[in-house]
Amino acid sequence: MQTYIALLRGINVGGTGLLPMTELVELCTALKFEGVRTYIQSGNVLLQSALSEDKVRSALEKSLEARMGKKISVMVRTAGEMKEVLAANPFPDREANKTGVAFLCDAPPHDLAERTVAPAGELVHPGKREIYIYYPIGMGQSRLKLPLKGAAATIRNINTVAKLVALSAG
Repeated sequence: MQTYIALLRGINVGGTGLLPMTELVELCTALKFEGVRTYIQSGNVLLQSALSEDKVRSALEKSLEARMGKKISVMVRTAGEMKEVLAANPFPDREANKTGVAFLCDAPPHDLAERTVAPAGELVHPGKREIYIYYPIGMGQSRLKLPLKGAAATIRNINTVAKLVALSAG
Protein backbone atom coordinates (compact mmCIF):
# COMPACT_ATOMS: atom_id res chain seq x y z
CA MET A 1 0.00 0.00 0.00
CA GLN A 2 1.28 3.41 -0.97
CA THR A 3 0.44 6.59 0.90
CA TYR A 4 -0.77 9.29 -1.48
CA ILE A 5 -1.65 12.93 -1.07
CA ALA A 6 -4.35 14.10 -3.45
CA LEU A 7 -4.75 17.84 -4.03
CA LEU A 8 -8.08 18.87 -5.51
CA ARG A 9 -8.32 21.99 -7.65
CA GLY A 10 -11.06 24.55 -7.01
CA ILE A 11 -12.66 22.97 -3.95
CA ASN A 12 -14.15 25.31 -1.31
CA VAL A 13 -12.45 28.40 -2.75
CA GLY A 14 -14.32 31.69 -2.81
CA GLY A 15 -17.69 30.06 -2.17
CA THR A 16 -17.54 27.82 -5.25
CA GLY A 17 -16.95 24.11 -5.62
CA LEU A 18 -18.40 23.43 -2.19
CA LEU A 19 -17.61 19.94 -0.96
CA PRO A 20 -17.68 19.15 2.75
CA MET A 21 -14.60 17.20 3.76
CA THR A 22 -16.81 14.53 5.37
CA GLU A 23 -18.30 13.89 1.91
CA LEU A 24 -14.84 13.77 0.39
CA VAL A 25 -13.82 11.13 2.94
CA GLU A 26 -16.98 9.13 2.10
CA LEU A 27 -16.25 9.43 -1.62
CA CYS A 28 -12.68 8.15 -1.13
CA THR A 29 -13.82 5.35 1.14
CA ALA A 30 -16.39 4.26 -1.47
CA LEU A 31 -13.47 4.01 -3.93
CA LYS A 32 -11.87 1.48 -1.53
CA PHE A 33 -9.03 3.80 -0.50
CA GLU A 34 -7.81 3.18 3.03
CA GLY A 35 -6.66 5.44 5.87
CA VAL A 36 -8.54 8.36 4.30
CA ARG A 37 -8.25 11.71 6.05
CA THR A 38 -8.42 15.31 4.98
CA TYR A 39 -6.51 18.40 5.99
CA ILE A 40 -8.27 21.79 6.11
CA GLN A 41 -11.21 22.60 3.87
CA SER A 42 -9.41 23.14 0.56
CA GLY A 43 -9.35 19.61 -0.83
CA ASN A 44 -6.26 17.94 0.61
CA VAL A 45 -6.68 14.18 1.06
CA LEU A 46 -4.27 11.63 2.46
CA LEU A 47 -5.08 8.04 1.52
CA GLN A 48 -3.56 4.63 1.01
CA SER A 49 -3.99 2.46 -2.05
CA ALA A 50 -2.31 -0.33 -3.97
CA LEU A 51 -3.29 1.44 -7.21
CA SER A 52 -0.83 3.48 -9.28
CA GLU A 53 -0.81 7.27 -9.04
CA ASP A 54 -2.56 7.56 -12.42
CA LYS A 55 -5.31 5.15 -11.38
CA VAL A 56 -5.83 6.96 -8.07
CA ARG A 57 -6.11 10.29 -9.90
CA SER A 58 -8.45 8.87 -12.55
CA ALA A 59 -10.75 7.23 -9.97
CA LEU A 60 -10.93 10.43 -7.92
CA GLU A 61 -11.56 12.67 -10.93
CA LYS A 62 -14.37 10.44 -12.26
CA SER A 63 -16.05 10.17 -8.88
CA LEU A 64 -15.70 13.90 -8.20
CA GLU A 65 -17.15 14.79 -11.60
CA ALA A 66 -20.16 12.57 -10.90
CA ARG A 67 -20.60 14.19 -7.45
CA MET A 68 -19.91 17.82 -8.42
CA GLY A 69 -21.34 17.89 -11.95
CA LYS A 70 -18.13 19.34 -13.36
CA LYS A 71 -14.52 18.29 -13.88
CA ILE A 72 -12.38 18.59 -10.77
CA SER A 73 -8.67 18.20 -11.49
CA VAL A 74 -6.65 16.22 -8.98
CA MET A 75 -2.88 16.30 -8.53
CA VAL A 76 -1.48 13.25 -6.74
CA ARG A 77 1.88 12.75 -5.03
CA THR A 78 3.29 9.94 -2.94
CA ALA A 79 4.27 10.82 0.61
CA GLY A 80 7.92 10.56 -0.47
CA GLU A 81 7.41 12.90 -3.42
CA MET A 82 5.69 15.45 -1.19
CA LYS A 83 8.64 15.29 1.20
CA GLU A 84 10.96 15.96 -1.76
CA VAL A 85 8.79 18.91 -2.85
CA LEU A 86 9.15 20.45 0.60
CA ALA A 87 12.92 19.83 0.72
CA ALA A 88 13.41 21.39 -2.73
CA ASN A 89 11.78 24.71 -1.76
CA PRO A 90 14.08 27.32 -3.38
CA PHE A 91 12.77 30.06 -1.06
CA PRO A 92 13.42 28.65 2.44
CA ASP A 93 14.32 32.05 3.88
CA ARG A 94 11.17 33.82 2.60
CA GLU A 95 7.92 34.11 4.54
CA ALA A 96 6.23 30.70 4.44
CA ASN A 97 2.76 32.25 4.12
CA LYS A 98 3.93 34.04 0.96
CA THR A 99 5.58 30.98 -0.57
CA GLY A 100 3.45 28.66 -2.65
CA VAL A 101 3.78 25.54 -4.71
CA ALA A 102 1.73 25.09 -7.88
CA PHE A 103 1.22 21.35 -8.31
CA LEU A 104 0.91 20.06 -11.88
CA CYS A 105 0.34 16.61 -13.37
CA ASP A 106 3.35 17.00 -15.68
CA ALA A 107 6.61 18.95 -15.79
CA PRO A 108 6.34 22.75 -16.00
CA PRO A 109 6.70 24.27 -19.47
CA HIS A 110 10.30 24.62 -20.66
CA ASP A 111 9.76 28.32 -21.37
CA LEU A 112 8.29 29.07 -17.93
CA ALA A 113 10.72 31.87 -17.06
CA GLU A 114 10.40 33.69 -20.39
CA ARG A 115 6.59 33.61 -20.49
CA THR A 116 5.70 34.25 -16.85
CA VAL A 117 4.15 37.64 -16.08
CA ALA A 118 5.12 38.70 -12.55
CA PRO A 119 3.89 42.30 -12.08
CA ALA A 120 4.63 42.48 -8.34
CA GLY A 121 8.10 40.95 -8.50
CA GLU A 122 6.95 37.39 -7.83
CA LEU A 123 9.77 34.87 -7.95
CA VAL A 124 9.08 31.69 -9.91
CA HIS A 125 11.19 28.53 -9.91
CA PRO A 126 10.36 25.27 -11.74
CA GLY A 127 10.46 21.91 -9.98
CA LYS A 128 9.87 18.37 -11.25
CA ARG A 129 6.07 18.61 -11.52
CA GLU A 130 5.73 21.77 -9.50
CA ILE A 131 6.32 25.48 -9.74
CA TYR A 132 7.57 27.24 -6.63
CA ILE A 133 6.38 30.82 -6.23
CA TYR A 134 7.28 33.58 -3.81
CA TYR A 135 4.60 36.28 -3.64
CA PRO A 136 6.12 39.44 -2.08
CA ILE A 137 2.67 41.04 -1.71
CA GLY A 138 0.89 37.79 -0.81
CA MET A 139 -1.05 35.28 -2.91
CA GLY A 140 -4.37 37.09 -2.60
CA GLN A 141 -3.07 40.34 -4.10
CA SER A 142 -0.89 38.84 -6.82
CA ARG A 143 -1.71 39.12 -10.51
CA LEU A 144 0.90 36.53 -11.47
CA LYS A 145 0.26 34.80 -14.79
CA LEU A 146 1.88 31.43 -15.39
CA PRO A 147 2.10 30.08 -18.98
CA LEU A 148 0.38 26.74 -18.35
CA LYS A 149 -1.53 26.42 -21.67
CA GLY A 150 -4.63 25.00 -20.03
CA ALA A 151 -2.76 22.51 -17.85
CA ALA A 152 -4.43 21.81 -14.53
CA ALA A 153 -2.68 23.22 -11.47
CA THR A 154 -3.51 23.83 -7.84
CA ILE A 155 -1.51 25.93 -5.39
CA ARG A 156 -0.79 25.24 -1.74
CA ASN A 157 1.31 27.44 0.52
CA ILE A 158 4.48 25.93 1.91
CA ASN A 159 2.95 25.68 5.41
CA THR A 160 0.25 23.39 4.02
CA VAL A 161 2.85 21.33 2.16
CA ALA A 162 4.85 20.95 5.40
CA LYS A 163 1.73 19.88 7.32
CA LEU A 164 0.82 17.31 4.64
CA VAL A 165 4.36 15.90 4.83
CA ALA A 166 4.07 15.64 8.62
CA LEU A 167 0.65 13.98 8.44
CA SER A 168 1.82 11.49 5.80
CA ALA A 169 4.78 10.49 7.99
CA GLY A 170 2.60 9.79 11.02
